[in-house]
Amino acid sequence: MAALGVTFGIGMFITLSTFMTGLNGLLDSLTMDRTPHIHLYKEVGPSVRQPLDLRPENEDDLLVIHSIKPKPQQNRIAAASSMIRSIRSYSEVRGVSPQVISQVFYSAGATDLNGVVAGIDVAEEARLFPLADYVVEGSTQALERDDNAIILGAGIAKKLSMGVDDRVQLVSPGGNRLSLKIVGLYRSGMAEIDDSQSYVNIGAARRLLGESSGYVTAINVKLFDIKNALPLAEHFARLYNIKAVDIGTANAQFDTGTSIRNLITYVVSITLLLVAGFGIYNILNMFIREKMNDIAILKATGFSGKEVKTIFMIQAMVIGIFGGVSELLLGWALSSLIDHAPFEMEALPTITTYPVNFDPLYFITGFVFALVASFFAGYLPANKAMKMDPVDVLRGQ
Repeated sequence: MAALGVTFGIGMFITLSTFMTGLNGLLDSLTMDRTPHIHLYKEVGPSVRQPLDLRPENEDDLLVIHSIKPKPQQNRIAAASSMIRSIRSYSEVRGVSPQVISQVFYSAGATDLNGVVAGIDVAEEARLFPLADYVVEGSTQALERDDNAIILGAGIAKKLSMGVDDRVQLVSPGGNRLSLKIVGLYRSGMAEIDDSQSYVNIGAARRLLGESSGYVTAINVKLFDIKNALPLAEHFARLYNIKAVDIGTANAQFDTGTSIRNLITYVVSITLLLVAGFGIYNILNMFIREKMNDIAILKATGFSGKEVKTIFMIQAMVIGIFGGVSELLLGWALSSLIDHAPFEMEALPTITTYPVNFDPLYFITGFVFALVASFFAGYLPANKAMKMDPVDVLRGQ
């Protein structure tokens, strides 16, 4: 029974840890995998230095200017091709994906829906981001082969009652129209994206807007190490005089939620270990108390206190080893059962079973804790039994 206490206590620690960290990893990946480490774009806003700031006679004056209007400018990134080549030369950069993003109207018959179209380099986008994982019908290869194709958001397709092989018209803010064939449906799991976003070849997006081949409105950068995102974003912003947002800044609120979820996981895991440890101690302590008469007889017949202590320490460690091995098997079996349990949601097409994190660290931690807890749980009452006077126990029996 003592070994079973170790088995179930530590086994549930392993199961809960693998399951909770698996869920946290799923939530992190849903956002982080689709988010560029650095996002470069032309920011629309008022000029930092106003004409009055440029007058030498105003250097010592306090200038207060109200109602500054944004400076008229295009969304295009100047010299985008040269910038992309330069960024790709950095050893920290894994890849660069240019984009042409624009507001559009999706037109089908008498129905017009407002949304956003993203013109992408399909091969590079599919390599750097898990775009293909969220295409529930059709494929990204068809979009790469056909300049007159579109991967439509599942929400838009549902509203327009359209599917793969149908044709939809895109109307740009300038009034240009482009008829495209639907070669795929995209479902990200976020309704606001699925109801507005679509993907086309970057050449089709340029034709829709009536722009030249070098027209780019955004550049997404993926790095080998996410820790380099902030310093590189600041470097690119200074070097190219462009707005650069790193993934940490763009997802500050999400990072806070991740930290809180991880904190809850650690607190629950430590609580389970402490409860299991006290359970082991109580079992062994009560067991030794019930054996007081036997201990007294052993000492009365010539056993030393150290020999009596050794007997119970060996027993405690046998319980710890047996319980530790059993909890590894139980934790692995329960985690595998959860890992194979069906978990299908329309909003998450890439997820078919519950996520479980089979990190060996949790199994090693559980086994080591079982040994350590059993040692101390046996040592404390065994040390007390070693010092016991057999006369006090046997008197009156």
